Amino acid sequence: MAKVLIYTVCSMLVMSHVETCYVPGSQYVLVPETIPTGYLITKVEAVGCDSKSLRLTVSDPTFSIDSSGAVAALRPLWVTTKGRTFSVRAQDYSGQQTEMEVHLYIPAIYDTDTKGTGLLRRSKRRWGPPPLYLLENDSGPFPKDLETVVSDSVVKCQCEVFYEISGPGVDEHPVGLFSVIPDTGMLKVHRTVDREEFPKFRLRVEVFNKATRQPTDDPLNIEIEVDDMNDNAPEFVDQLQFTVLEHCDTGTVVGKVNTTDKDKADTEHVKINYQLLSNKDLFAINAQTGVITTVSKSLDREVKDTYMVLVQIKDLSGRPQGLTNTATATISLTDINDNPPTFKSSSLKATVKENESEQLILRIPVEDKDLINTPNWISKFVITKGNENGNFRIATDPKTNEGLLYVTKPLDHEKNPNVKLEIQARNEAELSGTSSQWMSIPVDVTVTDVDEGPEFTAPIMRLTIKENLPNGTVIGTYKAVDPETETSEGIKYYKVDEPAAWINLNRDTGELRVANTIDRESHFVKDGIYNITVKAVDATAKTGMGKVVLVIEDENDNEPRVAPEMFMCENKDTNLASAVIVAEDGDQTPYSAPFRFSVATGHEDVWSMNYLNGTAATLHQVKELPSGFYKVPVMVTDLQGSGREQTVKVRLCQCRDGVCMDKESSVSFGPLGILAMLLPLLLLLLLFLVLGFFCLTTRDTAEFEDLGYSGGNLLTSNIEGPGDEVDCIPVLPSDLQQTVKGSVKGSLVNVAWPGQKSFSTIGGQSMHGGGFQQGLSTTEMQDYTNTNQYNTQYFGNQFTGSGATLDYRRVTQDSAYHHNWLTNGVYLDQKLSYMGNESDGRYADDIIHSFRYEGAGSAAGSVGCCSDHEEDNNLDFINTLGPKFNRLADVCKKT
Repeated sequence: MAKVLIYTVCSMLVMSHVETCYVPGSQYVLVPETIPTGYLITKVEAVGCDSKSLRLTVSDPTFSIDSSGAVAALRPLWVTTKGRTFSVRAQDYSGQQTEMEVHLYIPAIYDTDTKGTGLLRRSKRRWGPPPLYLLENDSGPFPKDLETVVSDSVVKCQCEVFYEISGPGVDEHPVGLFSVIPDTGMLKVHRTVDREEFPKFRLRVEVFNKATRQPTDDPLNIEIEVDDMNDNAPEFVDQLQFTVLEHCDTGTVVGKVNTTDKDKADTEHVKINYQLLSNKDLFAINAQTGVITTVSKSLDREVKDTYMVLVQIKDLSGRPQGLTNTATATISLTDINDNPPTFKSSSLKATVKENESEQLILRIPVEDKDLINTPNWISKFVITKGNENGNFRIATDPKTNEGLLYVTKPLDHEKNPNVKLEIQARNEAELSGTSSQWMSIPVDVTVTDVDEGPEFTAPIMRLTIKENLPNGTVIGTYKAVDPETETSEGIKYYKVDEPAAWINLNRDTGELRVANTIDRESHFVKDGIYNITVKAVDATAKTGMGKVVLVIEDENDNEPRVAPEMFMCENKDTNLASAVIVAEDGDQTPYSAPFRFSVATGHEDVWSMNYLNGTAATLHQVKELPSGFYKVPVMVTDLQGSGREQTVKVRLCQCRDGVCMDKESSVSFGPLGILAMLLPLLLLLLLFLVLGFFCLTTRDTAEFEDLGYSGGNLLTSNIEGPGDEVDCIPVLPSDLQQTVKGSVKGSLVNVAWPGQKSFSTIGGQSMHGGGFQQGLSTTEMQDYTNTNQYNTQYFGNQFTGSGATLDYRRVTQDSAYHHNWLTNGVYLDQKLSYMGNESDGRYADDIIHSFRYEGAGSAAGSVGCCSDHEEDNNLDFINTLGPKFNRLADVCKKT
């Protein structure tokens, strides 16, 4: 039989704190391929067991075990490369049974020499032991043998070898935990190991030839697993804070206790058992899951809202040898609305004055045991009786949770001096978890008396009357009553508002009489309704208001009326026109439309009338008439036949776009038209003024006889300096004035005498060239005039000049005007000559200046208008003409 290397994994150690009987861990046993009968497999050592009551059994009947723990084969058997496994069970007086697995395996076989031969040869056995096990917290003595590692390379090389190890626990942290005896290969452990810190070690074992120091085999990796011991008590993971509704059903889940254990998972060391150590009458906990539930429905938050429950956890499934831990779980009860609000008294009373409104009359206190400021606590009040008329309302004070009773509509002491209410207190949330009901309380409200003003028998009184009632007609009586005395004594009546003053109100009796004609068609009446506001005043000056509504019935007091004027458009084809006549009536049906229309008797041969609708008819022209205005008598009556003949002024005309056209049009000028007409005249005036600037005159002074008067036109003035502009007094007849009117700055009129050269006139004075016409002196002109030499035959009835034509006959008709004209010309000429004297310094720059002669050839002739007069006359009087004359002299001075 081949040499068998048996590796027993665990050395059993009874810990002083372990009280449980068990066989720890597992064993891996190296056995030959064929095991004979009686072959000793291994020896199992139980830990913490009572040797007298200890009972060891194996699960595989092929093996047997004695009281010392030795396992042997009962018959021969063969072990395959997959190995073989069976269990060893241990049990003592405690009744708890533990189990350990024993794994049998054979060494691996490798083919080491098959190169090129094609033949199978017997291969050497490689050294490869299974994992080794080390019991944690082993107390020694140390160093302690763990296992021997042997390489069969010794047989092959026929030499001495030695062993070396390395890895964690040797030359790596934790250093010095393991060592090996080089000559024998015995592994040793030198101190206690904590599995929770180092659950496994992986060592590297090498074998060397002592002589050559060369390895004789491949390195071997050995795993050393630290077998767990129940050295860690279970722990609570989370804070134990739970909530549950009060009065919940039995079995309601409160929460789950979560735990952990540092020992090896999936072992008895981490199997936790849960227990409650307090309040077992109210709560329970599942021993395997740690779920807490209720066992009673008597949990009442109002009695106790928080429970402190002691929870114990124990490993080893709660066996006595298990490690324990405890903690306190806090279970809070959440509120439900299981308590209705209650009143502090059995009844309440309140007092309110009559006629008051929106007044707080009562506070209603309540108590509620539910959680404050939650819907289960907040009160809601309802008036269940006595508020049929809506005189009251009730609200909740959010701060005090009291009910607030208000009167919203005025109460009447005389009608109801006492009101009985019933008020119910509720919560925002509905009741649950209780058989209680909402509570109610009676409230007695007393209405106190107040001295009130009179009240009308009806706030609004409606009276139906006819319009046009005779003045003085009684239409009704509007009375008021004192609520205290219930009589009308001492009450006075007044109208507050009556827009049309149709009704008189008796101050003492309230009687209503017609004062003025009532007209339904008045603008004071809206839809047949006329309102009167009335006030009643008692002896204490208290008032009451009322309203009288007059419903005015219609009468046929209005006749239909048509428009007094209209026009008719002539038809181009027939020359006969027509138009629509519309009638209106202020009355209502049946006193108005439909109307009847007709042409008055005697006019049927000219006009006819056709019915169009109830308010309109068509007036037709029967025979041809010239355009113009016509008066057509029309008869219009209402449905009752009431109406009269009316005259309609009709204009017959030709129309365009529905509007009459005038055959004769007159021209009217607007502002622009008038301006356009005046523009040529203004341009002509401007031309004369420009020409006047170029007038030439001589410096010679002409003397004229001073006739001693000015003809009422030129007056002596005391003005010595510049003064206002003064227009010349007109000296010509009206027609001539329109042409030659003006002051010294007025128009220039060139007059052509028949048979003579043309001469110019300024204000009636004739001039030619640089002075008077040599062939026609002033005297000669006067003589001609007196002798009527300038008659219509000689002059052709006209003066002709540039820009104007003068009817000389009209000029000479009045000798006085003609004489004045000539006289003024002489005076003006003297003034012009006098002002042309430059030596006269009295007028400074106002003196006239000479202009150069521009030569002949002008089509207008000479513009020289200021000729010298040879007569040596005294011209001082001309100085009185003022500064305006200086301008004229300046313009007309001869060069």
